[in-house]
Amino acid sequence: MDYAEGIVSGLEHLTNLGHRRIAFLSGPMRLNSARVRLQAFRDFMEQRHLAVEPNMVQEGNHRVEGGRDAMQRMLDSTANGARPTAVMASNDLTAIGALGAIHDAGLRVPEDISLVGYDDIQLSAYTQPALTTLRLSRTEIATAAFRALFKARRGGDSKPPDGEDHIIRPVLVLRKSTGRAKS
Repeated sequence: MDYAEGIVSGLEHLTNLGHRRIAFLSGPMRLNSARVRLQAFRDFMEQRHLAVEPNMVQEGNHRVEGGRDAMQRMLDSTANGARPTAVMASNDLTAIGALGAIHDAGLRVPEDISLVGYDDIQLSAYTQPALTTLRLSRTEIATAAFRALFKARRGGDSKPPDGEDHIIRPVLVLRKSTGRAKS
C-alpha cells in the first residue's frame, strides 16, 4: 500500500484549499505504516516550505479515543497561539476522535478546521460532517494478496517470488469535512 501517496494526496487537497497551517495526527510510532505516513507529511511540508511546529504533530493510537486525546493536546498547546486550519489524520478512527475534540472545543469542521482521514471506513460517510478521506480498496488488497498467494502455491513455494510488487494506491474521497482556509 502506498501510504505516502495517500498522505500527499490529502495534503495537496488541503493546500489547494489554501491551508498552510496543517497539523498531523499520527498512529503509534511502533508501526511502520505510521512512521511512513508521518515522514510523508514532513517531506510534503518541507517541499512546500510550510512550517511544522512540534506541537502540530501529535501521536495517537489509531483509535477514536487516541484521536480525541491527540487533537485535545494539540488544541491545548495552541490555545494562546495560532491553531491549525487543517488536520491530516493517519486513519479514519483518529479523525473521528479529532472531530469530537474539535466539537468539544466549540470549533466547527470545516469552517474552523478542515479534517482529512485515511482508510475510508464505512462510518466515515456518516459522521457529521461526513469525513473527507483516502480510500484503500479492500477488494484490490484482497485480490492482490490472493493472486500472490495463489501464484506462490502453484509454483510450489510457500512465499511469493522476490521482486514482485502489488502496489495499492489510495484515492481521495471528497466529502464535507474540508473547506477553504479562512483568509
